[in-house]
Amino acid sequence: MTTVAVTGSSGKLGRHVVHHLQEHGYRVVALDRVPDPGSAAAVSVRVDLTDHGQVVEALTAVDDRHDGLDAVVHLAAIPAPGLTTNAATFSNNITATYNVFAAARTAGIRNIVWASSETVLGLPFDTAPPYIPVDEGYPVRPESTYSLVKSLEEEMARHFCRWVPELKMIGLRFSNVMDPEDYARFPAFDADPQLRRWNLWAYIDGRDGAQAVRRALEHEATGVDVFVIANADSVMSRRSADLAAEVYPGVPVTRELGEHETMLSIDKARRVLGYEPRFSWRG
Repeated sequence: MTTVAVTGSSGKLGRHVVHHLQEHGYRVVALDRVPDPGSAAAVSVRVDLTDHGQVVEALTAVDDRHDGLDAVVHLAAIPAPGLTTNAATFSNNITATYNVFAAARTAGIRNIVWASSETVLGLPFDTAPPYIPVDEGYPVRPESTYSLVKSLEEEMARHFCRWVPELKMIGLRFSNVMDPEDYARFPAFDADPQLRRWNLWAYIDGRDGAQAVRRALEHEATGVDVFVIANADSVMSRRSADLAAEVYPGVPVTRELGEHETMLSIDKARRVLGYEPRFSWRG
């Protein structure tokens, strides 16, 4: 049985990831400052990821809880811009991620999946995207301290993989995570397309986010790679092509869009990882 640690296991996405991995035969070690009492994880360990010594111990062995890991899923972070001061966001998130990456290297773990972010694509798109649908093909454009850290994490991963050629690190640029209970407010978005222009009207159902994590863990490769992860549709009832034309009239649309197709392209994740969203707010 593959044993995998999930940091941020009590978070909105983390709870889905823990449940999904357990359902698919993984033994999950849940790592968080505040463990989820209802977690499906086989093991839960309280850990402060900004303390390097704690992270090294958490990823190597913890008494009778586990004696080593096969993989790490790193989701823990202050999860959005503006929740605390910029310097606090930077200090917490970059330190936690460095500690996880470095401790995994020390522990000999060669399979790491971590939560990057849609924000590196240029959100909130006050400056228009270079084209629609956006994808992994253009340089990162962080517009907040939170996003700056995510872009630095991607660069950091490149160097960890340069140092350890057999290492695999996959960054998943998750869209805005939603639970099924969030869908009741989606119809209200139709009244004003400006409300959700900031991420091109995209979202990710937490259950599909968990599927993407599993597929990234199971992908056989070495080196670093990044993938946009969103649901297949938008949060809007209006046609995607009409929204793009109205809100971003000068932006090239590089191919025909499906009726409600996401404008955060998941083509690469589909092609390389076999990712295919199963859930939608439309039912």
